[in-house]
Amino acid sequence: MDPCPFVRVLVGNLALRMPVAPPAAGAGAGVHPSTSPCYCKIRLGKMPAQSVPAPLVPFDGAEQAPASGALAAAFHLSKADLEWFNGKPSLFSSRGEATLKVAVYAGRKGSTCGVSSGRLLGKATIPLDLKGAEAKPAVLHSGWISFGKRGGGKGSPAAAELSLTVRAEPDPRFVFEFDGEPECSPQVLQVRGSMKQPMFTCKFGCRSNSDLRRPGMQPEREGASGKERKGWSVTVHDLSGSPVAMASMVTPFVPSPGTDRVSRSNPGAWLILRPAGDGAWEPWARLECWRERGGAGTSDSLGYHFDLLLPGVDHAVPLAESSIPSSKGGKFAIDLTAAQPLSRGGTPGCSPRGSGDFSNWPLGNYRGFVMSAAVQGEARCSKPTVEVGVAHIGCAEDAAAFVALAAAVDLSMDACRLFSHRLRKELSHPQADLLR
Repeated sequence: MDPCPFVRVLVGNLALRMPVAPPAAGAGAGVHPSTSPCYCKIRLGKMPAQSVPAPLVPFDGAEQAPASGALAAAFHLSKADLEWFNGKPSLFSSRGEATLKVAVYAGRKGSTCGVSSGRLLGKATIPLDLKGAEAKPAVLHSGWISFGKRGGGKGSPAAAELSLTVRAEPDPRFVFEFDGEPECSPQVLQVRGSMKQPMFTCKFGCRSNSDLRRPGMQPEREGASGKERKGWSVTVHDLSGSPVAMASMVTPFVPSPGTDRVSRSNPGAWLILRPAGDGAWEPWARLECWRERGGAGTSDSLGYHFDLLLPGVDHAVPLAESSIPSSKGGKFAIDLTAAQPLSRGGTPGCSPRGSGDFSNWPLGNYRGFVMSAAVQGEARCSKPTVEVGVAHIGCAEDAAAFVALAAAVDLSMDACRLFSHRLRKELSHPQADLLR
C-alpha cells in the first residue's frame, strides 16, 4: 500500500498588537480596537476562509512573544493543490502564487442578516513557498508583520501588528474509492495518482443482531410501528474473501413523534466492528446520526457524533461531531489537529516532533488528521472517497475499519431522509443484494 502525498499548512501563535490612540473627546468617541475583541479571517489561495479569535497583547515597543500557542487554522493540500500552487503563472491565472491572506476585524465573530458584524481593521498578505513541502517540514513564516495604515504626522501611533507562525509539513494519506454505492455491494479501490487497484469488496444486507455473536449489542430501541429503518449492515472483505470490518446499524432510525424526521434527541446509531477471532466481532467505534433542520435560507443537514471505543476504557472517547449538508453532501472528518498546541517553532506540541510525551494524550493513538469521507447528498449517486492518515493504518484491517465507517456515513444520509420520501429499491429490498 503506497500513500498519496498531502501537505498540511498550519497557522498558529496568533496575536495582535494595537497602538493606543490618544483619548478622543466626547461621549461618541466609540471603542478603540486595543480594548475591543478582535478576530481574523484566514485564507490560503482559493480555499474557504477560516475565522478565529485574535488575542491582544500590549503595544510597548518590545518584541513580545504571543501568549497563546493555539492552532488558529489548518489547510490540507492534495498533490493537485500543490501542483496548482507550484505551477507557472500565466496571464489568465494566478497559479504559482501561494499566498496566505489574513483580514483583521474588530468586534465579535458572526453576522447579522448575512452581513459580517465586524469592522475591518486591515489586511496582511504572506507569500508561501510550498516547493518541497511534501518531503520535509518547514517554517514558512514566524514573527510580527504590520497591517492597516500608519497614521501621519508627528506623534501618530505606529501601525498595528499581527504575529503568526506558518508551518508546512508532509501529511501523506491512503486514499480509497468506492466504485459504486455502498448499498450495491461495490468494490473499494486504492487510489494513487491515476492508478487504481482493488483493495476490498463490500456486501450490504440486513442482519439480525444475534449474528454479531457478542452480548450487549442488541438494538437499543424499537419503533412503535413499521415506520423505521433498521438492521442495515456493510461487511468489508479483503481480496481473499475474509471479513475484515463491519458497520452494523444497532439503533434503528425512526422519526420523532409527530414528525417525519430523525431528531438529535433520538438518533440512529452504528457500531463499527473489527474481527475478534473465531468468527466473532468486537466494537471499535460508534457513530450516531440524525437530521438537523436548516435555518433561514439553508437546507437540512446530516448531523453526526463519532466515539472511539478504546480497549480497557470504560467510557466512549468522542472524536468528531459536525454536520453535512443533506442536499449537496460534503465531508465527514476526524481531524484532531486543533487539539494539539503549536509551539513557537510551529510544531504541534503533542506530535512526535514536539514533546514526544503521549502519556496524557486522551485520544489513544489518534492525533492530527485521522480520516475524511466525501459523500454525496441524499437521492444522489454516492461513491464515497476515503482519505486516511498514514500514521493510523498499520495493516489492511485498519484501513477496512475506516472504509466501513465511510459506508455507514453514506448510508446514514439515506437513513435520515424524511420518512415522507421513499428509499431506493436497493435499500428497500436488501435481501436481493448480492456480493458483486
